[in-house]
Amino acid sequence: MGIEGVNARIANIQSRIIAMQTQAAGRTAQQSQSSTTAGVASGDDFASYLSDAVSQAPGSSRGYTLNSNGIPTDLEAYGNGQIPASALEQVGNTRHKLWAPAAEALTRMMSDAQRAGVHIGITDSYRTYDEQVDLARRKGLYSQGGLAAKPGTSEHGWGMAADLDLDAKALAWVRANGASYGFYNTAPRESWHWGFKPGSSDAGQQFAMQ
Repeated sequence: MGIEGVNARIANIQSRIIAMQTQAAGRTAQQSQSSTTAGVASGDDFASYLSDAVSQAPGSSRGYTLNSNGIPTDLEAYGNGQIPASALEQVGNTRHKLWAPAAEALTRMMSDAQRAGVHIGITDSYRTYDEQVDLARRKGLYSQGGLAAKPGTSEHGWGMAADLDLDAKALAWVRANGASYGFYNTAPRESWHWGFKPGSSDAGQQFAMQ
């Protein structure tokens, strides 16, 4: 549901609530008391609807699904490295974008690390197909000893990986805590490469203060 649709539905519900309140104003004290209760219930209904409507708006990570290859079904139709910026979400206040659940998880991880006195930066995130081709040309394919995935297969191309800027302290912190946010070092020769694996994290796990 687009944001314009959400706004229209909200305006419609607000109009109905106002109409109900106007009718209640002319009733007797007993009816007025009754209508107050009804008004509260109506308000609860509105709040409930608003929450549901917002959760379905673009950029929300609620209710996502993955295909058999672990690719987000809301992105697979675009193709690896072909995802428009509007289908991705910004990571915190950076210029980087990822698939919405990955962006939200990385934002939380960076914020928690900062509170622990650890700075996590980002050097790369979503990578277009053309950027994947250029990287493979410059750095060679990972399967051949280089540092690039075969174009069209990169985790970056699905917005599900970020290259992090980590000093020794930050690297130790992410290694100890990354899994709590769903992030794993999925390229063993690249300590900076962290892929997001939804459903693998333990949301309730406390991060280590290192």
